[in-house]
Amino acid sequence: MKIERAAGLLAALVYCFFLATSFRAGWNRAETDFPNYYTAAVLVRKGEPLQKFYDWTWFQRQMNYAGVEAQLGSYFPQTPLTMMPLVPLAGLPVQEAKRAWLLLNLGFLAATFWLLSRVTRFSFAEVALVGFAGHGTLVSNFLLGQYYVLLLFLLTLAFFYLYRGRPIGGGTCVALAFVLKLYAGPLFLFFAARRQWRALAAGVLGTAGMAALAVVWFGWSGPAYFASHVLPRAMAGDLADPYNAWNQSISALLRRTFVWEAGLNPHPMWNAPWVFFLLGPLVTITLLAPPLVHGRADTFKRDFAWFLVAIVLASTSMASYTFILLLLPVMLLLDEEGTLGRLAILGCYIAAAMPLRPALVPFFPKVWVLLALYCIAGRGRLAALPWKQVRIAAAVAITASLVIGGRSLMHHEQEPSRHWERIVTEPQAFSSSSPAVLRSGVVYQSMGQKHYELRYLHDGHIAQFAFDGEALLPEALSPDGPVRFELVSHRHSVMMLLDPDTRRVRTADELPRTQASEVKSPDGKWIAFACSDQICLRDTASGEMKRVTGGACNSYAPAWEPDSSGIVFASDCGRGVGLPALYRARVANIKAAAINASSAATARTGE
Repeated sequence: MKIERAAGLLAALVYCFFLATSFRAGWNRAETDFPNYYTAAVLVRKGEPLQKFYDWTWFQRQMNYAGVEAQLGSYFPQTPLTMMPLVPLAGLPVQEAKRAWLLLNLGFLAATFWLLSRVTRFSFAEVALVGFAGHGTLVSNFLLGQYYVLLLFLLTLAFFYLYRGRPIGGGTCVALAFVLKLYAGPLFLFFAARRQWRALAAGVLGTAGMAALAVVWFGWSGPAYFASHVLPRAMAGDLADPYNAWNQSISALLRRTFVWEAGLNPHPMWNAPWVFFLLGPLVTITLLAPPLVHGRADTFKRDFAWFLVAIVLASTSMASYTFILLLLPVMLLLDEEGTLGRLAILGCYIAAAMPLRPALVPFFPKVWVLLALYCIAGRGRLAALPWKQVRIAAAVAITASLVIGGRSLMHHEQEPSRHWERIVTEPQAFSSSSPAVLRSGVVYQSMGQKHYELRYLHDGHIAQFAFDGEALLPEALSPDGPVRFELVSHRHSVMMLLDPDTRRVRTADELPRTQASEVKSPDGKWIAFACSDQICLRDTASGEMKRVTGGACNSYAPAWEPDSSGIVFASDCGRGVGLPALYRARVANIKAAAINASSAATARTGE
């Protein structure tokens, strides 16, 4: 009793400290990422089309309209229903809505502690102490107004139902977690491997029902766009700066090691993209397979924990707030370990949750900590795996990796970076888009620290034009200027004119406009246009079409050189989706490439 009272008193003191520091900071400070969810919820109430949510420029404009200023944001890679829990709060001002969300998160956290105390031998206070030991991840969740406390609650509730012999409730909770965030999706494989057919059926039906709700709410086009464009890129790790070491994921580690990118990763250890495309799926499958193959009825708790650790470790997106999800598997593992095992598990959890020192970031310490936790969770189980099943699983993993990797490499070879000139290379510049081509240079939209800015490439130099607001969608009115752009500030949009050489800016008496889908060359011989997320050229005389770009990515916003010699365009290939770089494709080279492709096709036909 004395130990329990001491634990309860210590938990109360730690809770009060948390309220006075981290919770208070989140209560008073407006930080990302809550404004992203909030803006999306506001847009739902306005009835805006879901497909536009994934357009970074459009979404940034809507953030300003919603009252979020001096803050960059986006909705990628959220699901069509991620914002739904915040829709009831969207009628409040953004900071008041965040405060309401933080209070709800306190409730989700307390409920999670209680549920964990019911499925383990630990008291509520002891679970709370372990939870608060992950102070770093709690801080980021409440400071940023993130979503992962809710996700942790749903996953814990799912396990609670499964452990108590209520598979339908467990499967339904997994479905709800999956449609709100993608992390829970692999648990359907766990249900199938464990032959928990009722849980699997409930999960599949629940997911189908929520998908139907999304279609009813947004129409077919929005969810279909998510499934065909957003989901594949998210699963491939094509997030904001996928090479950034602060994303402590295996995907980012492999990219930084094996994939060259002019602006984001100019110095990989070995420029061998084929290694990345092969190892990516192979590592993911290798991590997820052992908990699935091992499953036994008497080891359900530990296998579930092991698989959850594998899901987090295999995730392509990792941030400080993600590690709160480890609380569920950590408590389940602690329940079955001795003293030394508990110390090792707690050490891994605390190390994963604590803030990173910048000097350690390039070494991906969180990946190695998670890998250690994965090995601890599977201790004794890896050696006990049946060799026949291991051989079958290995063959499947290698075959699937070769197929997926080969397809990815084929798409990589079609990307603009493999064929066309990169005209802007700025270290750590996330986005260079919407080119406006002048005789003297190129004005384009770029991300600054807090706003979208305009930048001017001329004579080998880049000039920067920053404003009190978002400078969007520049367009050259003539080969000699000026450049028209939209300035979004204080919930209003106005059209502005910029003379980049004199740096003179003035108001234009026009309303905001959308970019044209087709652009005719100044000499009238060609039309550049979008074709299935790529760029094509059409000969105005013959109607012949030539494809300029390829790859499993997006190329867009073509603008003609004043002399009609080529086009400048944006492409997010090899980068985060919607965060492009600028390329130049010469018409003569496009025609030559088309001729070469035709000759190769003829040769293959002859053979």
